[in-house]
Amino acid sequence: MRLRAPAPATVRRWLRRGMLLAVLGASALAVTVAASVTWVRTTSDGHIYSAESVPPAPVALVLGAKVDPDGRPAPFLAARLDVARHLLETGKVRAILVSGDHMRWEYDEPGAMLRYLTAAGVPSEKVVLDHAGFDTYDSCARASRVFGVREAIVVTQSFHLPRAVALCRRLGVTATGVGDETVKRYARTWRVGSAREHGASVKAVFDVLSGRDPVHLGPRETGVDDALRQP
Repeated sequence: MRLRAPAPATVRRWLRRGMLLAVLGASALAVTVAASVTWVRTTSDGHIYSAESVPPAPVALVLGAKVDPDGRPAPFLAARLDVARHLLETGKVRAILVSGDHMRWEYDEPGAMLRYLTAAGVPSEKVVLDHAGFDTYDSCARASRVFGVREAIVVTQSFHLPRAVALCRRLGVTATGVGDETVKRYARTWRVGSAREHGASVKAVFDVLSGRDPVHLGPRETGVDDALRQP
């Protein structure tokens, strides 16, 4: 039996419906992104400072980023660590919590951060490692729920900072933030990271609304408390 091709009028109706659905989908996505970015900016507004003007807090929370194959922090992560070291040296914080990805044995962001800081003269007893900061949400949630952090200065690149501060504040940490801009010279990577924040803001809102647990929660740890007791 020979099948008949759809009539031209039917094809046009299908095309119109498909175009309408595509337009509606794109509009819904645009609204979702805009609303998420607005939430991030509104929640973090008034809580972002320079290293010189930020109010003191007990802890600097440094969010993880790429580590090179030789085990050293890549430039974006090294810049964050330089900011945290400056905050410690100027008395803005009394301990540094480094939070990053150590899901695989051979890839260790917190360990690389510790080595970098101690090589720069930071006492090891002032650095606390969070090996399960697999994303910004997890780092903020674990800072509050695992390490008992109630107030912190979040340190990352400036394009990432509003989302990080917003998440931490929503997850129980009274957070301010200091952003690094020294790595803007890596223009392409900076642009990609900045553009990525639109989608990441949507994820942040869904994470907050879901109230999900971090990938790995674990028991309460006293590392930050111990570091703060050090002279």
